[in-house]
Amino acid sequence: MFNPQYKLTNKIVAMLSAIAEARAVIERAKLLPAQEIKLRRQALIRMTHSSTQIEGNILNLRQVEALERRQPIDAPARDIYEVKNYLAALRYITKVVEKKQSLTEKIILQIHKFVTDKTLSKEQSGQYRQGIVYVAKKRLNVPPEIVYTAPAAIKVPQLMSDLIAWIKQSGREEINPIIVAGIVHQEIAAIHPFSDGNGRTARALATLILYQRGYDFRRLFALEDYYNQDRPAYYQAIDIGKNYEERRIDFTAWLEYFTQGFKEEIDSTKQQVTALALKKIDDNIESKIFLTPEQLKIMDFLDQVGRITAKDAADILACPKRTAQLCLQKLKKLKIITPVGKGPSSAYILAK
Repeated sequence: MFNPQYKLTNKIVAMLSAIAEARAVIERAKLLPAQEIKLRRQALIRMTHSSTQIEGNILNLRQVEALERRQPIDAPARDIYEVKNYLAALRYITKVVEKKQSLTEKIILQIHKFVTDKTLSKEQSGQYRQGIVYVAKKRLNVPPEIVYTAPAAIKVPQLMSDLIAWIKQSGREEINPIIVAGIVHQEIAAIHPFSDGNGRTARALATLILYQRGYDFRRLFALEDYYNQDRPAYYQAIDIGKNYEERRIDFTAWLEYFTQGFKEEIDSTKQQVTALALKKIDDNIESKIFLTPEQLKIMDFLDQVGRITAKDAADILACPKRTAQLCLQKLKKLKIITPVGKGPSSAYILAK
């Protein structure tokens, strides 16, 4: 049975309190839909860029943004796949949250499958590893040094089952979601359940837990940025010793690092939101600010594609075409979108 040991030190408590205060500011901030969609997209791109760059991906932020917009770039195929895969994994996470699905082994394996599509064989992608895994430190002109030996492959299914059971129990015990996300992040790295893609899967899974438990901060943050700014510090913090059996089972030091990074990233998000938040608004603008999740999905699609039809909206929202048309009409009434074309070619674009 997985039973993580940790202490809520003064530092951790202070970080959690500061995050809670910033969360309240972010949740209350009145942003125009176009601003929120832009910030959300920027966060998605930063999450993907940093999480893949930590693992050695060479693409820069502009290239990641181009791939997110489905534009071609000139770069090594593997690096392109890694970025596209992480974007797909994050989109999958959003769907899991929207459908209110409970976390299961199948979901974790699916996240890994997205993360490693075309970079691992079909027998390995979305499947637990079958062999031993070592984490090695590589230095120029020096033989690789093994710094960590993962548990035997035969133990992985039970270790993952124990972790999933603890995640569910943590929800019933109402453990702070940030603590849960941090513990899961490090434990996945310790188990190393896959032949490759463990770090990206761990970071994506931590994000899923935060989203599921209401700590999505309007999906405007990218915690991966903090890790990527100082990778040696990240690796040092997440280190648990030479092997799983002799690991340091106390998560306190890692949680201090994790909550500190979370606080810094959320403070940055709060500053962005505060700078854009509307201080004085009239009744007309007020009505534009608070959009439903369905309306935000339409806005997100428009930001990517530039135009949307009733059929597009029906597909995105998974609803009858008539319902989608009503949703589009509401956005039109709010003067957020405007119609173009007539008849079968009619569509909507963002209003100027």
